[in-house]
Amino acid sequence: MNWKEIYTDYEPVFKIIIIVAVAFLLNKLLRTMISAYFKRESARINVDPTAYNFLKNALTFIIVIFTSLSIIYSIPAFKQIAVTLFAGAGIIAAILGFASQTAFSNIINGIFIVMFKPFRIGDVIEIGNKNNEFAGLVEDITLRHTVIRNFENKRIVVPNTVISTEILINRTIVDEKIVRFFEVTISYTSNIDLACQIIADEAERHPLFVDPRTQEQVDAKEPKVNVIVLRLADYGVLLRGYVCGRNSAESFRLMTDLNKSVKLRFDKEGIEIPYPYLNIVQKNP
Repeated sequence: MNWKEIYTDYEPVFKIIIIVAVAFLLNKLLRTMISAYFKRESARINVDPTAYNFLKNALTFIIVIFTSLSIIYSIPAFKQIAVTLFAGAGIIAAILGFASQTAFSNIINGIFIVMFKPFRIGDVIEIGNKNNEFAGLVEDITLRHTVIRNFENKRIVVPNTVISTEILINRTIVDEKIVRFFEVTISYTSNIDLACQIIADEAERHPLFVDPRTQEQVDAKEPKVNVIVLRLADYGVLLRGYVCGRNSAESFRLMTDLNKSVKLRFDKEGIEIPYPYLNIVQKNP
């Protein structure tokens, strides 16, 4: 048996292999070209990678669709089956159409995300503001979903339809600086002014602290760290300091370090952090 006879006997198989190989090489070539262009432009200007990543994912999706159609229409047996199914499968088409609504919605919402940019790749976002349950760094935006790396280094895969209907908090869309609340309760017998000064001093001397003041605020001699009496609570006086860090990660480190340094200063200066307690009154019979 020669090669011509083998090709004749297995022509559909060879066609499928050729179509898949061409599609694979084309997809690889286009993705490589886009990646090379992005790296070149990134070296020249600050380019947002969101559109490029989405474009690469969209190209792969389009190539897969055209590859599947090419296989069906290039092989007579497959073409006949496809025509028969499309001609007499109205119910199946309705079921597939209903099932594909979510997938199509994800694609449309993914396009809207890339167009209107409520967040970009590299932004730190919170979804739904549910105790930071879905918060982290946006790693990728595909046709179907968005990939978020949370602060535990886990990947959260969120469908684009879900992320488009939820309330988003974008920590880095304009300015990466973050002001966090440093709250601590001191006893009613402690010196409030001294406690406020200690919080401000410890925050300002930390290497990760950032001065958030505008030039107008600097000229008006407003403090770098504003510490207020937030509430007269049941067991003491609740103080809040507004402390600014360069970004989300550094501000978190800043707050954890302040917990230690402020506690040590309070111990040294005689500022008491009270324990909850109850007054029990016993009456004689």
